Amino acid sequence: MKVILQQDIKGKGKKGQLIDVSDGYARNYLFPRKLAIEANADALNALKIQDDAKRRRIELEKKEATALSERLKEMSVKVYAKSGAAGKLFGSVTTKEISDSLKQQYGVEIDKHKLVLDEPIKNFGTYEVKVKIYPEITGTVFVVVAAEA
Repeated sequence: MKVILQQDIKGKGKKGQLIDVSDGYARNYLFPRKLAIEANADALNALKIQDDAKRRRIELEKKEATALSERLKEMSVKVYAKSGAAGKLFGSVTTKEISDSLKQQYGVEIDKHKLVLDEPIKNFGTYEVKVKIYPEITGTVFVVVAAEA
């Protein structure tokens, strides 16, 4: 019997997948627990519509991520930090501070976990910070660290 899974089932498949199982397994285990529905014409049509909607949503998210990546290339974010002895930073500049500065200066909201620092920023100057926007799309933003007035 062909069924459409409503939840992930270990060893059988993922949610939304069309699989072939024995009649008894479907009637006695999957259907009562609402883990699957029978793959009739209506259910297959609904599955196709959901797949199309998901595909369109992913394409839209990729376009938005690409546009954001292009916008980030043009941005130069200024982060002000306290200076310690000999003109060095007192502490370091964190991804949270960079994220807050991006939101405050440009209105671009990027999660601090998506910003990737190769090493901590502990000196004044200009740094290039990678941004993981989408699984295959990354951008860069330039961070200028200046002394607090």
